[in-house]
Amino acid sequence: MTSPPVSGAFGLLEATRSAISFKTSCAMDFSAGISNQEDASQWKKWRTSLNANSPSSGILREIEASLPTLSSPEYYIEPCFDELVIRELMDPGYCSQVSDFTVGRCGYGSVRFIGETDVRWLDLDNIVKFHRHEVVVYEDESVKPVVGQGLNKRAEVTLVLKLTSLDVGEGRNGSILEKLRQSTEKQGAHFISFDPANGEWKFLVPHFSRFGLSDDDEEDIMIDDAAAVQEPEMDGDEQLSDIDEEAQLDHSGSLLSHSLPAHLGLDPVKMNEMRMLMFRDEEKEEDDFSDIRTHQKSSFSKEYVRPPLQNSTRISHKSSPLTLRKTPLALLEYNHGSFNSTSPGAILMAQQIKSTPHKKLKTEGFKLDLKRETPVTGKSSNFIVDAGLVMGRSFGLAWGPNGTLIHAGAPVGCDGSQKVLSSVINLEKIAIDKVVRDENNKVREELVDFSFDSLLNLHKGINHETKEVDFGSFKLKLQKPVSNRVELSEICRNYADIIQKQLEVPNISSSSRSVLMHQVLVWELIRVLFSERENGGQLKSSDVDNEEDMMQDVKEAAPEVDPEALPLIRRAEFSYWLQESVGGHVQNDISSLDETNYLQHIFLLLTWRQLDAAVELAVSKGDVRLACLLAQAGGSVVNRSDVAQQLNLWKDNGLDFRFIEKDRIRLYELLAGNIHGALHDLELDWKRFLGLLMWYKLEPDASLPYVFRTYQHLLDNGRAPSPVPVYVDEALVEDDISWRTKERFDISYYLMLLHANDGNQSGFLQNMFSAFSSTHDPLDYHMIWHQRAVLEAIGAISSEDLHVLDMSFVSQLLCLGQCHWAIYVVLHMHYNKDFPYLQANLIREILFKYCESWSSQESQRQFIEDLGVPVAWLHEALAVYYNYHGNLSKALENFLECAHWQKAHTIFITSVAHTLFLSGKNSEIWRLSTLMEDHKSEIENWDLGGGVYISFYFLRSSFLEDNDTMTALASLESKNVACRNFIGQLNESLAVWGSRLPVDARVAYSKMAEEMCSMLLSDLGDGSTRDAQLSCFDTVSSAPIPEELRSSNLQDAASLFTCFLSEIAT
Repeated sequence: MTSPPVSGAFGLLEATRSAISFKTSCAMDFSAGISNQEDASQWKKWRTSLNANSPSSGILREIEASLPTLSSPEYYIEPCFDELVIRELMDPGYCSQVSDFTVGRCGYGSVRFIGETDVRWLDLDNIVKFHRHEVVVYEDESVKPVVGQGLNKRAEVTLVLKLTSLDVGEGRNGSILEKLRQSTEKQGAHFISFDPANGEWKFLVPHFSRFGLSDDDEEDIMIDDAAAVQEPEMDGDEQLSDIDEEAQLDHSGSLLSHSLPAHLGLDPVKMNEMRMLMFRDEEKEEDDFSDIRTHQKSSFSKEYVRPPLQNSTRISHKSSPLTLRKTPLALLEYNHGSFNSTSPGAILMAQQIKSTPHKKLKTEGFKLDLKRETPVTGKSSNFIVDAGLVMGRSFGLAWGPNGTLIHAGAPVGCDGSQKVLSSVINLEKIAIDKVVRDENNKVREELVDFSFDSLLNLHKGINHETKEVDFGSFKLKLQKPVSNRVELSEICRNYADIIQKQLEVPNISSSSRSVLMHQVLVWELIRVLFSERENGGQLKSSDVDNEEDMMQDVKEAAPEVDPEALPLIRRAEFSYWLQESVGGHVQNDISSLDETNYLQHIFLLLTWRQLDAAVELAVSKGDVRLACLLAQAGGSVVNRSDVAQQLNLWKDNGLDFRFIEKDRIRLYELLAGNIHGALHDLELDWKRFLGLLMWYKLEPDASLPYVFRTYQHLLDNGRAPSPVPVYVDEALVEDDISWRTKERFDISYYLMLLHANDGNQSGFLQNMFSAFSSTHDPLDYHMIWHQRAVLEAIGAISSEDLHVLDMSFVSQLLCLGQCHWAIYVVLHMHYNKDFPYLQANLIREILFKYCESWSSQESQRQFIEDLGVPVAWLHEALAVYYNYHGNLSKALENFLECAHWQKAHTIFITSVAHTLFLSGKNSEIWRLSTLMEDHKSEIENWDLGGGVYISFYFLRSSFLEDNDTMTALASLESKNVACRNFIGQLNESLAVWGSRLPVDARVAYSKMAEEMCSMLLSDLGDGSTRDAQLSCFDTVSSAPIPEELRSSNLQDAASLFTCFLSEIAT
C-alpha cells in the first residue's frame, strides 16, 4: 500500500530537508553564508519553485513576516535572514530562541547577545544603532523593555576604534588599554580586551542603553595616540564616515575658515581684519606654534591629523596656514580623572575662570550683500551675519564666572525697538545673588551669613548618617540628615530664629521682608503638621508672644494625653497658625473700612476668627441678638442648622430681604455654614477661605486631613480660591500671570496635602520644591532645600528625583563663592546606582573650576578636607590651576602630591629641572627626581628624562669621591665607558624631547656634558694607555657641548695623536 502524500507544514519540512543539504554560516549577507555557488542556486531555485497559492508558500511568507527587519546595507545579522528561515522551517520556534544572536555594522562593530534571544518582529533599524565609537540599543526609552527581555539583556560588545596610528610602542598601547578599561568600568560594563592590530575593543554589558567612548575619553585616547605620528599620508580614495567631525575643505583646497566669507559674499581680507581686531592674540599664536604645525601634533585638536574630505593630495601649509585659537594649553590638554569618571564641564551652570578685564569689542557689525544669496536661507535677505555663523562654536552661548551670561545678539529684556547687531557680544549678569542684596542692590555680609552660613551650619548640626561609596581608588562619605518628629519642634524653631534675625537687618526691601515673614510661617506650619509629642506629653509649644489667644483653641494639656485627643490638639495649633497667617490681611482690610459699617467689620473679624472682638463690637453697637449668635459661631452643628432653617423659613415665606442689611444677611449665611452664600460677591484669599471652611462649615472635630481634602475637592471643582504663592497673594510681583493652574501653588498648600495624604506625595514634589512655590526669585533655592532636607530627615517624604533642586542650590552657592558649602550640598545628594559617579564628578568639577576661590581661603580648604574629600583631588585641581597660570613649580609639587607621575615628569623636564640646575639647587633636583624614581614604571621615557639628572649626580659623585662604592670606576676605561653611556643618554634625551625642551634646558644639558667631559679628560695620566686616552677624546667629541670647547678638545686630541705617532716612530 502506498503511503499518503505528505502535505501542509510537514510536507514543506520534508521538502526543505531533502532540498537543502548544505551548511549556512552567514555573516554579512546570505550570499556570503552559502558554502558554494551550487548550493546558493539550489536554495534560490527551491524558493522560486513554490507556487504563490500553495500552503508551503503561505507558511514561508508567515515565517518571513515574523523575521526581524533590517534595511540598512551597512548592517548585518548573524545568523542571517535566510539562515533564520531555514532553521525555522527545520525547527519550528527557532526564531524565538536564537543562540548568540549578533547585530553589527561594517567598520563600526557588533553586538553579540549572550544566550537565547527572541528575534521575532524586532525592528532592528530603530533598536540597534552604531555610531563612531559607540553603540545605542533602544535609544527611545519609552519602548525599552525591562532588563532581560528583548535586546535589553547581557551582551558582548565589539567596537572598532578608528585610531590615528596603531603601530606605536608597547608603552603607548598600555596607556590606551588602561584608558579603555577605565572608560568601560565607569559605564558599568566589564572590560574584555583591546586588540591594537585592528582596533577592536571588546567589553561585556549587563543590559543596554548607550555604550562607547565619550567625547572627552575619545579625545584623550585619540590625541595621545596621534601625538607620536608625523603627518600621516592619506590615500586619495579614503572615505570618512562621520563628516560632521572632520575638517572640511572646499574644492580649491583652502580651509573652511577662509572659504566661508566667500560663500557669504564678504571680502575675506576685511573678514581677516575683523578677526584680528577681535582676536588679536591669534597672530602671535601662529608664530608660537609654527614648529608644532610642521609636525602635525594632535594635542590641540583631532581635526589636524585627519585626511581631507575632497582632496586626495596633501595640502601645503604655506598655501593655507592653519589658524590656531589662543587657548590655555594646560586646561585644553589636561583631562583630569584618574579613576572612573566622566569629564566635567557641562554639569554646573556657572564657571569660574581667571579674572581678566573684558576687552571692548567693535560694535559696528557687518551685513550681507543683498545681491548675493545667503547659504542658510537660499534667498536674498537683510539679515545681519551672526558671529556664530562665522566662528562656529567659538561664539556659542556660554556661562562666565559668577552667573555672567555671554551671548551674541539682543540683550536680555530688549524691547526690539532698536535693531541690535548679532555680531556684538553681550556680557550680562544674572541676578542669582538677589537674596543677599538690600533695597539699594548692595550685597550685605549679614544677609550672606543668615541666608547661607547660619542655615547650613544649623543643618550640619542635625544628626547625620554617613555612607562610604567607592569611586575608583577613592572613597567619599555621602551624608544624610536623620532626625525624629519629637526633635522637629526644636529644629523648626531654630530655623525661624535665624530668619527673624535676618528680618532685623536694615534696608531690606519690602518684598524680601514679606517673603521672609512667610518663611517663618512655613517653618511653623511644618512644626504643627509633622511634629510629635515627647513621651506622650504635650507638643513642644511654639514661642509666641500671645499665648492666651492660642488657649482659645487648646488649653494647657496634662503630661499624659489621651491619644484620641492628639488630632484635636494638632487641629487647634493649625487653627492658631491660620489666624497668624491671615491677620495681616484682615487688619489691612479693617483699616480701610468706614467706622459706621460695623457689620463688615464683624465679618472681617470672623474671617480672622476673632470671636471675642466680634461679640464686643456687636454689643457696643447695641446689636445684642447678633452678639448672642456670634458667641455660638463655629460651635455646635445644631446651632448652624437652626440659623440655616430660619433663613430658609424666611425665603419660603417670601420675606423681602431688601429690608435687611446685605452685610447682616452675609453674617447669617456664614453662621449657618453656607460660606459660598456668604462670599457670593466677595473675593477672599485662599487661607481665609480655608479658615471659614474649617471654622464655620465643617464639624468642629473634623480632622485636618479631612479639612485639607475638602478644600482640595472644592479647588478641583473651581469652587475655592487658588492657593497662589505668597508673592502673588500679596502682589509682590508686577507681572500679570494667570496663577489658576495646578503647577504653581504655595508651599504651605503642598505641606497640607502632604499631611493629608500621610506621606503619599502623589507626584507633586517637583512642584512643591520649585523656587516659585515660595519666592518670586526663580534662582533662589536656599530655603526650600532646607525644608526638603528636614522633611526627609523625619521621614515625611522620600525623593530621589530632586537633583534639579540640589544642582540649583549648588549653582547659587558657587556664584556667591561658597565652594565648601556647595560640596557639602553635593555630598547630601541621593546616591543613584544608574549614575554612580555623579557626586564624584560634581565635586571634582567644583574643585577644578573654582580652584582660585577655595584655595585662597584656608578655612574653605580645611572644611572641604574635613568633609572627607580625597586630598589628591584638591592637589590635582591645584596642579592644573598653577599650570594654567604658569606657576610650574607649584604645579609640579601638586602633581606629585596627587600621584600623577607622568604629568609631573613632563613639567619637571620641560620647565623646572633646568631652572633649578642653572640656579645651583642640586639638592632640590635630587629630591624631586628620586621621588619620581620610585614610580618610574609609570613614567614614559623616564631614563631619558629624570633619569638623566640622577645619572649625572651618580657619575659626578663617582669622579669626586673615593670610597668603596666607586671602585667600579677606578680605571680610565671604566670612567670612559660611564661617560660614553651618559653622553649617549643625553643625546637620546635631546632627540626624544626635541622642541619641547626650551633653550635653558639645552644649556643645562650642555653644562652637564661639559662637566663630565672636563672630569674625564682631567684624569688622563701616565698610567693609561694611548688607546684609552684617544678613546676618551672620541667620547668627548660626541657630547652636546659648545663648539669652541669642542674645537679645543679636538686640538688636544690632535696633539695627543701626534705624540702617539712620535712614540711609535721612536
